[in-house]
Amino acid sequence: MAEADGQEKTEQPTERRIEESRKKGQIARSREMGTFFVLLSGVVGLWLISGMLYRALLEVIHRCFVLRKAELFDVAVMEKKLLENVSSLALPIIAMFAIVFVCAVIGSIAVGGVNFSAEAMAPKFSKLNPLNGIKRVFSSNSVVELVKSVLKILLISSFCYFLIHGRLEHILNFSTMEISYAVREAVSLMFWTMLFIVCAMIPVALLDAPYQLWHHKEELKMTKQEVKEEFKNQEGNPEVKAHLRQMMFQIINRKMMKKVPEADVVVTNPTHYAVALKYDREGSRAPVLVAKGVDEIAEKIKEIARENSVMIVPAPPLARSLYYTTDFDEEIPRGLFAAVAQVLAYVYQMQNFRKGKGQRPRKLAEDLPIPEDLRH
Repeated sequence: MAEADGQEKTEQPTERRIEESRKKGQIARSREMGTFFVLLSGVVGLWLISGMLYRALLEVIHRCFVLRKAELFDVAVMEKKLLENVSSLALPIIAMFAIVFVCAVIGSIAVGGVNFSAEAMAPKFSKLNPLNGIKRVFSSNSVVELVKSVLKILLISSFCYFLIHGRLEHILNFSTMEISYAVREAVSLMFWTMLFIVCAMIPVALLDAPYQLWHHKEELKMTKQEVKEEFKNQEGNPEVKAHLRQMMFQIINRKMMKKVPEADVVVTNPTHYAVALKYDREGSRAPVLVAKGVDEIAEKIKEIARENSVMIVPAPPLARSLYYTTDFDEEIPRGLFAAVAQVLAYVYQMQNFRKGKGQRPRKLAEDLPIPEDLRH
């Protein structure tokens, strides 16, 4: 059941919920998978270093049991033999621990992946609460852990019983064997015992890994109200978002109005739309939209254009196409090049005429070449 509102946790966790749980160190982990990898690495390591370990054990046994009487009472000799024994066993033991360490790390991240959380490492005094401890003892997760422990004991003890029962007489004869042969057989028995334990852990690990993933996902499930609250927090308060949009709109408008005096032409749908274009005849860019607007903003653009002697050209279809296809400070679409070129040619000819450098241009065509997919 859910918390105070009594709702059930029926909704899948959101990405934000999963990310927050990872920051807290709450990820799926399978201890049985980690144990399996440690045991498996022990078997592999023992197999790799068995020859080295066999020779090291023989050297240790020879030093410890082949002694003269005088050496038993010589402290310096005993210290020397101790150091020699340690040096003989150091290399195989270090190699073994290195292999186990690497595989232990792999096993710990096999389920849930790599995750570092400083928050999870911080001390939590709530864990000292005895009531919380009692709840954990009698929780459903504790029952599952109990079942896994019983299953491990049954499987491992059964596998080891069949291994030892079939070799019991052979094991009892170790004391009568030649020392080098007895050591070799002991190392072999150790290897097979660990291998049987690993085999016993396979079904436990295969069952525990998917269960831990499922259990972790169930713990992260959310109520419908939690999903709504998270969406609201993530998206932001509608009033705040509206205010931010208004502020952004005002900033863009101020930028656009400052650029209108630099425009070459303002193309209008006389009553609603106004689009200001600038074209650098010496540059390589296409004409750029420096301002656009509808209704009140369109009137403001036209007012600034008249104050700065920027020519206003009525071309309703082109004005609508430019308004809907081009954003502020963007080049016009390639499909509108021909139509805008005619408008700019008309503007430049009119400017020359006003300066007395040419004839009055013919009236701008009403049916400018605008592709159907760019008409609005």
